[in-house]
Amino acid sequence: MSRVAVLGGGLAGIRAALDAADAGHAVTLLERAPRLGGLAGSFERAGRGVDTGQHVFLRCCTAYRALLDRLAVTDATVLQDRLDVTVLRPGRAPARLRRTGAPAPLHLAASLLRYDPVPRRARVALGRAALALRAVDPADPAADRETFGAWLRRHGQGAVAVRGVWDLIGLPTLNLPADEASLALAAVVFRVGLLGAADAADLGWARVPLGELHDVAARRALTGAGVTVATGTRVVAVHRDLRVTTTGRDGRRDTLAADAVVCALPPEIAAAVLPAPLATRLAVDAAALGTSPIVDVHLRYDRTVLDVPFAAGLDTPVQWVFDRTREGDTGQYLVVSLSAANAYLARPSRDLVATFTAALASLLPRARAARVLDAFVTRAPRATFRPVPGTAAHRPAAATPLPGLALAGAWTDTGWPATMEGAVRSGSTAAALVAAPRAADRVAA
Repeated sequence: MSRVAVLGGGLAGIRAALDAADAGHAVTLLERAPRLGGLAGSFERAGRGVDTGQHVFLRCCTAYRALLDRLAVTDATVLQDRLDVTVLRPGRAPARLRRTGAPAPLHLAASLLRYDPVPRRARVALGRAALALRAVDPADPAADRETFGAWLRRHGQGAVAVRGVWDLIGLPTLNLPADEASLALAAVVFRVGLLGAADAADLGWARVPLGELHDVAARRALTGAGVTVATGTRVVAVHRDLRVTTTGRDGRRDTLAADAVVCALPPEIAAAVLPAPLATRLAVDAAALGTSPIVDVHLRYDRTVLDVPFAAGLDTPVQWVFDRTREGDTGQYLVVSLSAANAYLARPSRDLVATFTAALASLLPRARAARVLDAFVTRAPRATFRPVPGTAAHRPAAATPLPGLALAGAWTDTGWPATMEGAVRSGSTAAALVAAPRAADRVAA
């Protein structure tokens, strides 16, 4: 039995720890925060669990959905029978994007042909661009040298179509607008999510705070698998012999001996604690990847103002709004989720609350007479890396030059954008590397 240390208690670390434990290894999971889940977690506010950011998943997110099954919390989530998105616009009737039972790519054809936010002539061009996008290979280096926006313009997509369709979906999944995002990663989103299997883009979300899934249930599953979970423990250094130096809540240093290490830390932290020369390379990668923020505006109304579980916004500052009301709540609790939120990151909370209260009033007639009982803002300045052209060269593989050390995290080379699905996949990949018997162990046996 090998001793495996997993550094970081986000989704990548949770998956890696479970896989290594299931393979028969003695696993210790180290997490600096008091809770597991990382950026897909929750915190307490006035006795209520509040998500650090609004997260959704798709039916095609098979690795994340398998993790939900492993944690025995699938019943605490909702998954649409069919993709169905309400699109709100000021002063206009809501539009709708909904798939039919037809096979892909015809499953969205009827909805797009009736989709009036895009002019009639441009709707036909949407289909031609979608078919062309199916031919883009995300692994082709040329696709990672071009922006998605430039590719769309070359395929007859004007500003209205980009804003009304491509950014409507791409902005929250890529955390960048089409004009800045890598074509390669955009192709993953649309080829797998919308243009692959007809049901691939059916949306799912948690009915409870994410902490109940990724912290409470994860701890239960990890403990049941025999994993030692040490929260409030900061990794100071990983040595070439795979000893891990840590500090606890009391500031006292300790050393954990390990036969293998999965580093599931953010890239800038990994670069600070891993041994050279790997750390030097990761520091360059972290700087090149950069960050893209997400801001959420939380508003609790004294009455119901939104009739659907979520909606997208067009011609409004509101990108997406989610109903997070739970049984026993007074009124309705909405969360406005803002991706690529650099323009909002430094704005005072009071300004953001005023801006989005007014924006929702322009979209939802009942919000105009409603009273806001509570309002606050959550910010994730380093929510994801920036998936710009050239990103692929700076997303390292799970395997490293140091035997027994593997990297994990949504920022590594998962083939996906920075999503929960990519994070979970990276954890499985890293665990498979370090949990397999090493060559020296096989010889000795």
